[in-house]
Amino acid sequence: FLFSLGLFIFALHTASSAQDYKAGDLEIVHPWAHAPLKGTDVADGFLKIVNHGATADRLLAVTVDFAQATQIHDMKMEGTTMQMTELKDGLEIPAGATVELKPKATHIMFMGLKQTLAAQQTVPGTLTFAKAGTVQVEFVIAPAGSAVPGGTGMDDMGGMNNMNSN
Repeated sequence: FLFSLGLFIFALHTASSAQDYKAGDLEIVHPWAHAPLKGTDVADGFLKIVNHGATADRLLAVTVDFAQATQIHDMKMEGTTMQMTELKDGLEIPAGATVELKPKATHIMFMGLKQTLAAQQTVPGTLTFAKAGTVQVEFVIAPAGSAVPGGTGMDDMGGMNNMNSN
């Protein structure tokens, strides 16, 4: 069992290392998404964007065929309530900076899922930037509620049952 687990982790790490993309001065590192929770038609997506350039850029949109709509969201705790707000003007990627979309923070929301998303599956998407243009990526699907692709059972979106959407 431990050998199989080690082999799985090695394979996952190897696969995740290969999931880096370039768009102009931007490096997009390991796009991934959660499988939806049972009975829902939404999923959340994550990635890291490194701006190696001397000027800021902006992630304007994320498009996918597997969902009716996508939005870039910011999440913050307001007292005991999780507030989720759509970033309608996109997400700034400052010059020389790294911006990480991660659980319980800024993330991509895939709404109105048109197909089943299963753990270890990959699904295509397109990121659109103001200056760098578009880049095709593959999102690796992780189990619902996992902390990272291939993880198990940590409830990253735990505040969602106590959340207001703006």
